[in-house]
Amino acid sequence: QMPEEFDELAVLEEIQQELILQEQLVIEEYEQSLKFDEECLNAMLEGLDAADRIICPVCRKNNLTVKTYLVSCQCGLYISTQGMTEGKLRALLESTVTEHSDRCLHSPEFTVTGGMEEEANLLMICPV
Repeated sequence: QMPEEFDELAVLEEIQQELILQEQLVIEEYEQSLKFDEECLNAMLEGLDAADRIICPVCRKNNLTVKTYLVSCQCGLYISTQGMTEGKLRALLESTVTEHSDRCLHSPEFTVTGGMEEEANLLMICPV
């Protein structure tokens, strides 16, 4: 009868070790989730600090770089301009999107047009 008790004890110890391992994995996953949440919060706070920035309408990920002579983005958007400011560009984008939304319920998309000889232009397209 003693060997059976040792076998049962060994099985119980094995189960206990598996439970401890699972608990450690859950704790690690929870800590990673907390870290991710903190990174998201920090990114949102940075976004609030950069409230005057304009998000690229083409990629919808990066902030635009607006200079007097060009508007560019890390995604490859590069448009030559004259006398452009962030305020002017924001006003143009907002008024164009607002005008569209007054007539249509669908969200417009933006793309860059232009070829080798033509200058690049930002074009708003409605998928409908």
